[in-house]
Amino acid sequence: MISAPQTYYIHTFGCQSNKSDSERIAGDYEARGYQEASDWRQCDELVINTCAVRQSAEDRARGFLHNVVVYFNEAGKKRPKIILTGCMTHHGNDKLYEMLPAVDEILPINEVGFNSSAVRKDRKHAWIPISTGCNSFCTYCIVPYSRGREQSRPRQDILAEVDQLVANGYVEITLLGMNVNSWGLEKVGIGFRKLMMENKNFTRQDLPDNQSQYLKPESTPPFVELLREISEREQIKTIRFLTSNPWDFHDELIEEIGANKKIDRYIHLPVQSGSNSVLYRMNRGYTRERYIEVVEKLRAVDTEIVLGTDIIVGFPGETEEEFQESVALAKEINWKLGFVAMYSPRPGTASWRIYEDDVSHAEKKRRWEILDKIINKDNLAVRPHVV
Repeated sequence: MISAPQTYYIHTFGCQSNKSDSERIAGDYEARGYQEASDWRQCDELVINTCAVRQSAEDRARGFLHNVVVYFNEAGKKRPKIILTGCMTHHGNDKLYEMLPAVDEILPINEVGFNSSAVRKDRKHAWIPISTGCNSFCTYCIVPYSRGREQSRPRQDILAEVDQLVANGYVEITLLGMNVNSWGLEKVGIGFRKLMMENKNFTRQDLPDNQSQYLKPESTPPFVELLREISEREQIKTIRFLTSNPWDFHDELIEEIGANKKIDRYIHLPVQSGSNSVLYRMNRGYTRERYIEVVEKLRAVDTEIVLGTDIIVGFPGETEEEFQESVALAKEINWKLGFVAMYSPRPGTASWRIYEDDVSHAEKKRRWEILDKIINKDNLAVRPHVV
C-alpha cells in the first residue's frame, strides 16, 4: 500500500524578504516529496516564518502559535511538527525553546538557501534575493543579529535565476536585500560587531558610521551594473528593488533609474526620521539634507517618479520639536506611501543598550496618527501599486 505524501504548511509574517524565504523553504520541501497543505490544521509539518522588527510582530507570531496549540489540544488531534524560522531566531535557541515550548525545531533564517527552486504562486512577478544579512548597524535594527553579516549573492546565480524565470514566462521581478545599493561592494568593516560583542559600556560616540563598512566603488557601482544586465532580457518588462539606503544611493543609480524605463517609477526610500539629531542617534549615516538631495535628483531625472518611505516615531529622546521636523519633511517630500512605525526596543540592539525608551506609548500613538494621516490617508487617491 502506497502511503500518502507528507504535507507542509508555511505561515509567514513580515516583509518581502520573509515572503521570498518562504517560497524557498517551500521549494526545499517539495524537492523532498512533500505536498503543500491547504490549511495549517491539516499539515504534518508547520513552519512559522517570523518577523522581529517590532515587538508587535513577535507578539503576532506568538499569538498564532498559541492558537495552534489550543486548537489541537481542544480537537484532541496530534499536533504537526512545529518549526520556527525567521528573524525571531535572534533570541537564540535556548531562549526560544524556553519562550515557546511548543516549538519542535528552530531553523536559522541564514540557513535558508538556494538548493531548490522557489515555489512561486504568482505567475507574472517574482522576488529574487540578491543579498542576505546587513552590514548597516542602525541602532534600532535587529536585522544584523537575526540575519547576520551581509553577503552578496553571486552575479551568475542571480542572472541564471532571471533567465529561468524568463523561460517560465515571468515579466516582472523585484530584487531583494536589506540594502540593495551595497550589493557587490567590498565589505571591510567589522568594528561595530566587535564593539557590540566585547564592550557593554559603549556610547553613541563609539559607534562607527555605516559608510565605514564598505569600500567606495571606483567606477560604476555593481548594483547599477546588475540592473543593466537584467534589463538586457527583453522579456523582463518591470524591475523593482527593495530596500535602499539614502547614504549610498549613488548618482549612477539615480541616472540609471532616469534612463532605464524598465525600472519601476515607484522608489521606496526609507528615511526613518526627518530630524538630524534623531538620525544621528539612529546611526543612519545621512542627514535630512542628504535625503532631500537624493529626492531632488530622482525627481530631476523623471518627474513621474513616485516615492514611498519607512519612518519611526517615538525613538528614544525624540522631542516634540524633532517630531515636527519629521512632519515638515513629510509635507515637503509628499511621499505617496509610508510605513509608519512606533519605536519598539529590540533586545540586543545598540539603542536598547544605550538609550532609555522614554516616549510614552500614548505619545507614540499620537505621533503615529499624525504622520499616517499626512502620508497615507491624505494620499489614498494616488496610492502607488506596490507588490
